[in-house]
Amino acid sequence: MSADRFAIQDLAALYMRGLDRLDGALLEAQFWPDARCEYGIFSGSPADFAAFCMAALESHERNHHMLGQHLVDVSGPDEAYGEVYYQAYHRVFDDAGAARDLFIAGRYVDRYERRGGIWKIAYRSELVDWVRDDPATDGMVQTAPFILGQRKPADPLYDREAMQ
Repeated sequence: MSADRFAIQDLAALYMRGLDRLDGALLEAQFWPDARCEYGIFSGSPADFAAFCMAALESHERNHHMLGQHLVDVSGPDEAYGEVYYQAYHRVFDDAGAARDLFIAGRYVDRYERRGGIWKIAYRSELVDWVRDDPATDGMVQTAPFILGQRKPADPLYDREAMQ
């Protein structure tokens, strides 16, 4: 796989990390500042999109985004197009305070640009293929001695010293 494809695929992984760790700066950094974001529920700039996401996800107990196939068509020396499949899990709460598991799956349709040797997203549109909203059934997660993922900076990902 070419270095260009790796660089483009890293954009998707870092984008998801920004969402899951509630790191708006990391999310925004995957886009060129003049990029366009089209999500149906949001249309605008990367800075406004990152702020929108952080506000929307703040009330969630946790989030987990999974990447599927990532097709990249490098169409020129500084332009590429992509399709990224995803599944997103959100622990949310209904109006009565009951925990719910919200799953959203779909695809991102992207255009990437390389500027100054760096690839970033120039256009992203989110297509939703299916949604599922169920009562939470993972009580064991709350009682077992699991190490749970957290948001930045509390997530173990950011404690490199503990990995020595």
